Amino acid sequence: MVKIIVNYATSEKRYVFIESKKVTKLFVDQPIQQSLVGNIYLGIVTKVLPGMNAAFIDIGEEKQGFLHRDKLASFIQASKDNQQKPISSFVHQGERIVVQVEKDPTGTKGPRLTGVPELQGENLIYMPHGGFVATSQKIDSSLKRDELKAFGESLVEQQEGLIFRTNSAKANTAEIEVELSELRQKYKLLQKEAILCRGPQLLERKDLFLSQLADDLNTVSEGELWVDELSLKQELAKILSQKRLEGKISLHFYHEKENIFSAMAVANEVEKALKRVVWLDSGACIVFDETEALTVIDVNSGKFVGKTNRERTVHQVNIEAAVEAARQITLRDLGGMILIDFIDMKHDSERDSIINVLEKALKKDSKKTRIIGFTELGILQLTRRKTKPSFSETLHQKCTTCGGTGRVYSAESVAFQLERELWEYRNTDCEVIEVTTTEAVYGLFSCEQAIHLERLEETTGIKIRFSCVENCKPFYEITKLGSL
Repeated sequence: MVKIIVNYATSEKRYVFIESKKVTKLFVDQPIQQSLVGNIYLGIVTKVLPGMNAAFIDIGEEKQGFLHRDKLASFIQASKDNQQKPISSFVHQGERIVVQVEKDPTGTKGPRLTGVPELQGENLIYMPHGGFVATSQKIDSSLKRDELKAFGESLVEQQEGLIFRTNSAKANTAEIEVELSELRQKYKLLQKEAILCRGPQLLERKDLFLSQLADDLNTVSEGELWVDELSLKQELAKILSQKRLEGKISLHFYHEKENIFSAMAVANEVEKALKRVVWLDSGACIVFDETEALTVIDVNSGKFVGKTNRERTVHQVNIEAAVEAARQITLRDLGGMILIDFIDMKHDSERDSIINVLEKALKKDSKKTRIIGFTELGILQLTRRKTKPSFSETLHQKCTTCGGTGRVYSAESVAFQLERELWEYRNTDCEVIEVTTTEAVYGLFSCEQAIHLERLEETTGIKIRFSCVENCKPFYEITKLGSL
């Protein structure tokens, strides 16, 4: 049974899924870093880049959005011959265009956009310019998928597109038709609003927290849902009713003074999700290193030595690590390229079994994951769809001391650097130099009984005065140059 705990009463919104006393899903939404994914804007094309077949779009946010030619409605609707043309044939600078955010801004990159907005309903995803009909792969019955696809093709008009969501397998045709009509009407209202806008403007903001929670509830076969905010409880009661989940998921209201995460003992699990090293039950560990380009996961046997031969020990560690890595990938919401460096395995059959374990563990993940396979060096490659910053990117900021590298220059390196800079003042009119630094740098620079300092003063003919201060990293600063 799954236990879902929602902390909605405070500014930072959070929820967790707990299975077998372990957190399997964690979602955090902060007011300052609210996701733009799903938001629909009226944008203005500011620059067209034929070499990249893309355009930059001003949507009224801090960073301009990036729109590729293949994501333009006019490109999708064009004939095959016309689709060979550059982006300048489909869009021009200054053009007004309705776009939707597919991926949040990360680092120096702005949000990634699509010119084919999707309006999401309980059973359908409606695309006014999609041009195709598809069904969720999570609908088990291929016969049901074929029926829905045929039904969808009879409903669409002109260039419309539809995707039947997992929940549509339980809905009747009348419910689907009513929902499609509502989504069409909603898009017409958005178009009318866009016509009245003078500049870039937000047309619709998606409540990502509530929609993500509603989607995740679809994966629950049996469980209990705890909420600490009464209005959200009422909203979730409606969602459970729409999804026909009232009998499967029991809804409870938490009204005590203590924070719901602390009261239900999940606060520590949130802290664990931020740690670089995760220890496994066997004594082995996995280490996470996130960069802007990719995430590297290293498997280490740690304290686990095993009771049988080495090959069996390695295989046991790798299987346990694969299960935990899958849980952590979902929990941390890692996206993009992911490399897992398992302990070396000699046989292909062992590697295949690890892939099978990982695939099974990631089956419940709502985001699409593609396992590519092992490289010649024995590193497993996979990709996971990234729409927003990972959990650590949301809750962490770069260290102001090390700049996010995790390393600073040693006191010895800083002392040598100071020596080189002071040496440059020889044969000048300078008679005295004042330096502010840390005790460690001063001690290494001066050497025992200030022998090195005296020698440097004699050689350069300059008096060097130090004042020491406390600092979290070794440094120096030349504060004054002058005459005696």
